[in-house]
Amino acid sequence: MKIGASAFAWTSKFEVRHLDILPVLKELGLRGVEIPMFDPGALPVGSIRNAVQRHNLECTVCAILPSQFNPISPDRDTRLAAIQHLKRCVETTAELGAKLIGGPLFAPIGYLPEHRPTPDEWTWATEAFQALREDLHSSEITLSIEPVNRSETFLVRTAEDAIRLCESIGDPRIGVTIDTFHANIEECSIPGAIRRLGHHLRHVHASENDRGPLGRGHVPFSQIMAALREIEFDGFVMIEGFGYSPTEQHAPGYLWANLDVSPEIAVSESARYLKSILSTSES
Repeated sequence: MKIGASAFAWTSKFEVRHLDILPVLKELGLRGVEIPMFDPGALPVGSIRNAVQRHNLECTVCAILPSQFNPISPDRDTRLAAIQHLKRCVETTAELGAKLIGGPLFAPIGYLPEHRPTPDEWTWATEAFQALREDLHSSEITLSIEPVNRSETFLVRTAEDAIRLCESIGDPRIGVTIDTFHANIEECSIPGAIRRLGHHLRHVHASENDRGPLGRGHVPFSQIMAALREIEFDGFVMIEGFGYSPTEQHAPGYLWANLDVSPEIAVSESARYLKSILSTSES
């Protein structure tokens, strides 16, 4: 099990100036950084890859689909465009030197048609991910599907939904991310969801119920980390807390994070908290 942190704490629009984040993570003893990806063509790919290597960190990607790229749209051309966008995301992930891309890649955030998921929509989601098979295998990249809560999607909200989709896709390079913020809303038991996911679980977003520093809220991280040990999880637990910076309007927490919780505080406090849980369980 490895601990890293998402650059979402600082920004949703990663630029060259944000490379200063990396030595901060390294000094905290973290092993990886997660890069947000909305438009793969907008990332300074070469600069990120070189900096990640220079600081001896690993890199993962969290991709969010823009609204025009919808793999489960009733419009065939829109679905095909979404698949091409997903292929570009996988290609850019490989160029970054990353081995995992995750996110709610089955639909854009906020796509909420007023019906329950239909058989066609499940089929379209399955077909979209199956279309990435060659790209994932040739680049040796894992794609990790992230369930998100009911205010953000209607298709894949729970571990059970994600397992169903993974088994429908039938590709060993496609698994599941569990995000404890979303799971806190949708799962009756987050540790239970982790145990149910088992080998399907490839990635974890560690996020408090209010997206603040871990340990200040009510998400049961001690039980979560115990469940991860129980299933012998060996991937990344990425801290995904959001901070406030008065100069960074692209920070997810710019409009609502506590004013006294900077990105550095959100990540450093969370890192100490997770490490304290791990050290206690090892003693």
